[in-house]
Amino acid sequence: MNNGITEYFEDIELYEEYDGYFCSIPDIITIAILGSICGLRNIHQIHQWATNDRVSEFLKEKFGIDHVPCYYWILSLLKYVKPESLNRCFADWVYSFMPEKSKSMTISLDGKTVCSTLKMSKIESPLHIISAQICELGLTLAQRSTDDKSNEIPAVQELLKELKIKGNIVVADALNCQKETAEIIVKQKADYLLCVKDNHPNLKKDIEDYVQDSSLRDTMQTVSRTEKNRGRVETRTAYVTTDINWLEQKKEWKNLKCIGAIHTEFSTKKGTSSEWHYYLSSREMTAEQLLHHARMEWSVESMHWLLDVHFEEDWCRVENKDVQQCLNMFRKAAINLIKNFKNRNNSKAAISKLMFECLMEPQMISRVIFEN
Repeated sequence: MNNGITEYFEDIELYEEYDGYFCSIPDIITIAILGSICGLRNIHQIHQWATNDRVSEFLKEKFGIDHVPCYYWILSLLKYVKPESLNRCFADWVYSFMPEKSKSMTISLDGKTVCSTLKMSKIESPLHIISAQICELGLTLAQRSTDDKSNEIPAVQELLKELKIKGNIVVADALNCQKETAEIIVKQKADYLLCVKDNHPNLKKDIEDYVQDSSLRDTMQTVSRTEKNRGRVETRTAYVTTDINWLEQKKEWKNLKCIGAIHTEFSTKKGTSSEWHYYLSSREMTAEQLLHHARMEWSVESMHWLLDVHFEEDWCRVENKDVQQCLNMFRKAAINLIKNFKNRNNSKAAISKLMFECLMEPQMISRVIFEN
């Protein structure tokens, strides 16, 4: 990873130019990301932390930030930033510390509504943010905002067009099981694994009928895995086949190569329940690979959970949608840095523990960012 943060945000685009102040916007972004690494939840906390004598000296020594502006000026400067430009810089920054062998990884896409924006009088519609997650690494690659969840499908498609995902496999929920989405993924020289539900009733029924025919299911490649956790036993069984010439919709889905299903059985003291999920993919995959990539879809949801639990994002009261988007990216940047630190060091430490260590000892931030 490159030994700096500020340089990746030097080309930020602004709504209008400003002058006459001694703190640059890249410096403000650096302060916000560093404060977020410490688990700080809002601009008030970040400002209070940054103006501490010991932290101020650390910012000057390690990042060349000579002065921290007041809270109101930090907020004012962030309002200048175009979130789309920040997102492009964010993605370039993440690509800079991606491992060289990053092919065949799982890219998961999902959206999250920032709940605090639901009833804000100064925000006309709630902020819904689509995120792309590199699942095996736990890193957020990029994001795109939309006015509400009803616009998620086109937002996902536009985000996919911007990503460098060649050789990887994109997983998405049933909402984004769309022919146009599949075509965009293939054009990006990646593969798709899409969950088929009732938004494509005929396709789902055809796959379901095939899988539920015991004689046909016996011809499918299969694998089963069982996990036990706190009195709950979960058994997941995957089935895949490339025998799809019979499928009437085959030509409608770009490069469709195989179909599959996962049967999940849950056992607790209260009893047993089960469910089926059906899939289609542009990659010929084994049953083991289907289990792996389908399981990875939860990664982006785990990141959303971190945003709520560690940063209380759903309670953020900033009544400016652009600033809300910026803060969302700063928090993801912080999670990325900590996850990257954990990956480099094979650390099993909890994210909350590492954040607290950074808060208590600024030099720990240097380890998280610079230590190889």
